[in-house]
Amino acid sequence: MSGATDTITNKAPPPDRRGAFSLLFVSLLAIGAGNTMLIAAVLPPMTRELGMPDWMAGAIFSLSAALWTASSPFWGKKSSQWGRRPVAALGLAGYALSMLLFGCFGWLAMNGHITGAFVIFGCLLLSRSFFGLIGSGASPAAQAYVADRTSPEDRTKEIASVTSGFSVGAVAGPAFAAAMVAVFGLLSPVFFTCMLAAAMSVLLYTRLPEKTPPVPTPEQKKASAADAKGLWRDSRVLPFLIYAVGLSLVTGVLTQTFIFAVMDKMGVSGEAAAQFTAPAFSAGAVGTLIAQLVIIPRLRISNRSLMVVGALMLATGALMIVPTEAFAVLISAQFLVGMGQGLARPGFSSGASLAVGPAMQGNVAGLVISANGMGFIVSPFFGPFIYQYVGQSLPFLMAAGLLVCLALFARFALPAVDIVSEATPPDAG
Repeated sequence: MSGATDTITNKAPPPDRRGAFSLLFVSLLAIGAGNTMLIAAVLPPMTRELGMPDWMAGAIFSLSAALWTASSPFWGKKSSQWGRRPVAALGLAGYALSMLLFGCFGWLAMNGHITGAFVIFGCLLLSRSFFGLIGSGASPAAQAYVADRTSPEDRTKEIASVTSGFSVGAVAGPAFAAAMVAVFGLLSPVFFTCMLAAAMSVLLYTRLPEKTPPVPTPEQKKASAADAKGLWRDSRVLPFLIYAVGLSLVTGVLTQTFIFAVMDKMGVSGEAAAQFTAPAFSAGAVGTLIAQLVIIPRLRISNRSLMVVGALMLATGALMIVPTEAFAVLISAQFLVGMGQGLARPGFSSGASLAVGPAMQGNVAGLVISANGMGFIVSPFFGPFIYQYVGQSLPFLMAAGLLVCLALFARFALPAVDIVSEATPPDAG
């Protein structure tokens, strides 16, 4: 725990920081939208058209998630050495490259130039590996940038505001993709996201205010390499990471399986599926927006309460999917899922940030982002695989059960966050 005793003033970020936060918001929105465009609107219809089993659609994301999990802590540390701006820009560039390769391999496969399910599977895995290895740098750098420039009292609100870009993109992406698919074809969202990510990479590198890169503080010089490597075991941080891993597993299961459930319940396939999944994910986007841009800034709910209520909302949404074949109910379920994610994610993200001092913001941001991706490594086997080969209701029931456990864990096992004292963020960019 930091020994600093500086008085903290509660003030909002100045206008130049607000513009910087907006850049980061749009950058994370591009990543979130592109990912769920693939998961919800592009990959499932494409794999079924190519005769690939459903589990491959989820497994394509497993390698990317594993690389994301392994690489995020590395990029979090590098953002403290090189600066948040270059690492964030590099992450967007890596993501753009990944989407470009994915689109090219997909086009070749759909036009018969690449054949064989496992050959296509390998090509798509290769393209997604660039996102896991390099694209994973954008999120921890963005979160650490916000933490550097906000006081503890405002951090939950500001982290929620900026990181809501990823959440909003994640649930709104399929809605946008559906319109593009209907007009320009199945792979058009992939190439559009590639261009958007490349443009945001250039803007971040040239426009994000960061006059000097982070330099080692006396506190950082005292912290040994062993301390940094062992941060994930710190009792102040570990409970938030456990919750994040569980929530990422549930998110992966619900996102990857919901699309197949909609396709089967509505009796649609191929490009027509996007016309049903899009409105449902749009409802989720509205839920996320209400949670992160309305509820959190105005009510200033504690981190623990955000995590409890968010998990219970997600559980309710998961259970609503099981018995129904009514599209209106599926839309309502997705609204609750979006709102639950919008509350829970800022809860553990800002909670972990507040649990440590300024010297470790890059490290803890990398760990949080790593935990965010860890569940996606195995979610295809708890989601699409069980859905296809065991029972169509089971993935949603398992997700609801785990979410209730997470709510209980957050209520009774999480320590109250002891805000680390630190000086008011400097006015420099």
